[in-house]
Amino acid sequence: MALRPFIVGNWKMNGTRAMLAEARAIDRSAQRLMKVEVALAPPYTLIHAVHKEAEQIGVGAQDCSAESDGAFTGDVSAAMIADAGAKFVILGHSERRQGHGESDALVRAKADAALEAGLKLIVCCGETEATRDASGAEAFVVRQLEGSLPEPFEGVGERLSVAYEPIWAIGTGRTPTVDDIAAMHRAIRALLVERYGEEEGGAVRILYGGSVKPDNARELLGADEVGGALVGGASLTAESFLGIVMAAADLQDA
Repeated sequence: MALRPFIVGNWKMNGTRAMLAEARAIDRSAQRLMKVEVALAPPYTLIHAVHKEAEQIGVGAQDCSAESDGAFTGDVSAAMIADAGAKFVILGHSERRQGHGESDALVRAKADAALEAGLKLIVCCGETEATRDASGAEAFVVRQLEGSLPEPFEGVGERLSVAYEPIWAIGTGRTPTVDDIAAMHRAIRALLVERYGEEEGGAVRILYGGSVKPDNARELLGADEVGGALVGGASLTAESFLGIVMAAADLQDA
């Protein structure tokens, strides 16, 4: 990984204040692993609390509204999460696309709102098992990203990350082969360079997400064009999450 690897924990709908101890432990260890950028995306209710605890790790949100304010009961705007202490937002996660019917156009609108609020972005993409089995995975993911990514903007390489998450591998214990992951990441890189140019598109980190665990992290993170990981269940305890962070650090030393 030529760029500093980015390891992000997505806590999903997990966590109460009792889990702040895990965040503190992750933050303390991250201070000793400076070759890796580490971040957590807790639920909205914990963003401010984790932000107050964190000295080294980044803190972000798992989603935001495309709207800036108004009569949208239950929604949370990008400006609100920034005010709570978030520095980035995850957008277009498969659980939002599938469970909440989010379209590529909506993901792009959310990205525009997040950029307006000064947030960094992690834009997710990924295919179903049926699409993979039909040999259409790369074309599908590239098309999905084309509709989800914002138009060129200042600081693309610093403010944008992409997370590839094969839907059929999330939480299932299954993972694609390293060759499959590398091929997909190369296809994503080609799109980023086409859209944002060689310098900016080449600086965007492409994360892998899908059953990443300490025992497979080194192999997955070593794949071509993999610039980090978006970690789900394994990020809920400091012990398992830090195993992944240390695998990324070891690769930097290799």
